[in-house]
Amino acid sequence: MIVSLPSESFFRPVENLVYEWARAIDENRVEDIAELMTPHGRYTVTSRFNSDRGLPLAVIDCTSAAQLRDRIKSMRIANVYEPQHYRHIISGVQIIGEEDGALAVRSNYLVVRTMELDGDMAIYSSGQCQDLVDVSGDRPRFKRRRILYDSRIIETLMVIPL
Repeated sequence: MIVSLPSESFFRPVENLVYEWARAIDENRVEDIAELMTPHGRYTVTSRFNSDRGLPLAVIDCTSAAQLRDRIKSMRIANVYEPQHYRHIISGVQIIGEEDGALAVRSNYLVVRTMELDGDMAIYSSGQCQDLVDVSGDRPRFKRRRILYDSRIIETLMVIPL
């Protein structure tokens, strides 16, 4: 089946949405990412291993922007973890078709984590983002943000969203 691709006029706004998600996290504006979702948008982080096998387990599974906001609030006031920050590298942003009335978008990511106490830097995660982007409103927003990380393990607690 040949999928008719949406107008190229959507590409730059969709690409900017993907970049803004990463930038908000990198600049410690994590609260802003919930505003990049539709109200009933779903955000999941799961391993490629589980996804390839149809296994439903996700490290993070927020079924709405409000649930994502609650998770971020908990991260800020309740969770205890070593101070750290991320730096995202995004590549290969593509609109690959349409699904459920939204644009299907794929991109790759690499996250370098820097620990604030000792300055240790390491590759924390790499993988693919499989997104559905709603472009029906005044700005694009994620209807689904599905992060598939390549590794079968996570080195330490994932507190900050990817």
